[in-house]
Amino acid sequence: VQLVESGGGSVQPGGSLRHSCVASGYTGRTGCMGWFRQSSGDQREGVAVIDNDGSEIYVDSVKGRFTISKDNTRVTLYLQMDSLRPEDTAMYYCARARWSGPGLSLDSTDFAVWGQGTQVTVS
Repeated sequence: VQLVESGGGSVQPGGSLRHSCVASGYTGRTGCMGWFRQSSGDQREGVAVIDNDGSEIYVDSVKGRFTISKDNTRVTLYLQMDSLRPEDTAMYYCARARWSGPGLSLDSTDFAVWGQGTQVTVS
């Protein structure tokens, strides 16, 4: 079971970036998956999560700017980030929750499998 991320990078304020996360080693439904971010010295923050049925939740600071989606056939998770701000600068991680059934959470302690992280810098 592995999550491999790609995307991220550097962009000016107002710009856009797209993250991808390929989940390998899964059979059946993957359950809740999502994106988290962590800036130096801060706790890891839940950004957006999505479940098997496509239900989503977002942290308030990214609502209307970020969009999470999932390709269930390829078991790939995406995060489209638009209207980026300097405060969005962080290391971004994809993750899979501890359960494979329904349910959403932005609490990082509910997630057991993590990607390697990709840096996003907005300046």
